[in-house]
Amino acid sequence: MRISLLQTLNAERAARRLTAVVTDITSGAQRLVGENAVADDELGGALAAQMRSGKSGTLTHNGRAFHVTVYSPPLRLVLVGAVHISQFLAPMAKLADFDVTIIDPRTAFASKARFPDVKLLALWPDEAPPIQNLDHYTGVALLTHDPKIDDPALIAALRADCFYIGALGSRKTHGARVERMTAAGFTPADMTRIHAPIGLDIGAVSPVEIATSVLAEIILSLRKKPLRTEVAA
Repeated sequence: MRISLLQTLNAERAARRLTAVVTDITSGAQRLVGENAVADDELGGALAAQMRSGKSGTLTHNGRAFHVTVYSPPLRLVLVGAVHISQFLAPMAKLADFDVTIIDPRTAFASKARFPDVKLLALWPDEAPPIQNLDHYTGVALLTHDPKIDDPALIAALRADCFYIGALGSRKTHGARVERMTAAGFTPADMTRIHAPIGLDIGAVSPVEIATSVLAEIILSLRKKPLRTEVAA
C-alpha cells in the first residue's frame, strides 16, 4: 500500500468514517473510497452494499475482480437508563460487537452490582462524555421514561448523525415527547428519526423480549435492509 494512501486511510479511521480500500486483483492498483464517494465509484451499488455490511470481500465488475477491504468504525451503543431492559440488552449488544455504555444519574440503579461487565456512568446525560461525542456509528436507546434524563440525550442524538435513536414509552408518551422536541426547535422530519415505541413489533412483553426487539431494530437500522414483509408489499 502506498504511503500516501495509508496516511489517508489512517486519517479516515481516526475520524471514525467508513472507508474501503479497493484493489484491482489483476493489476494490483489500489484506491481508497470513503462513504461519501461511493456513488461516484465504478463499483457503485455493489461497493456500497459491501461497505454497509462491514465485511471485506471480492466483487466482479465488467469481467474484472476487485478485493474490497472494509474499515468500519467500531460500533457504539449508548443506553440511557440502568433499567431491567438494559440488564439484558447490554450483554446481548456486546455479543453483537457493540461498545456499550450505560448512563444513568440514579446511583441506586447505576451500580456495578447490577451491571458488573458494562461501562457504567452515574452521570446526567449532558455531563457524560459519550453523549458529547455522538456520531453516525453510535446508536442511542432512551429507556428511563423520565424526560429529565432522556431528553438531554435525545436532543444530543437528534443534533448528531446517530444511525439509531430509540425511545421507550407508549404512543401517548411519545406524543408528549414530540411536543417537547418541537418546542426545542426540532422539525417533523427530525421526529421521524426516533423509533418509538422502541423495538421491532414482535409482541415483546418481558424485559428480555423487549431487549431482543430493540437489538433487532438497532441492527436493522445499521444495515438498512428492508424487512421481507416490506419487500413483499
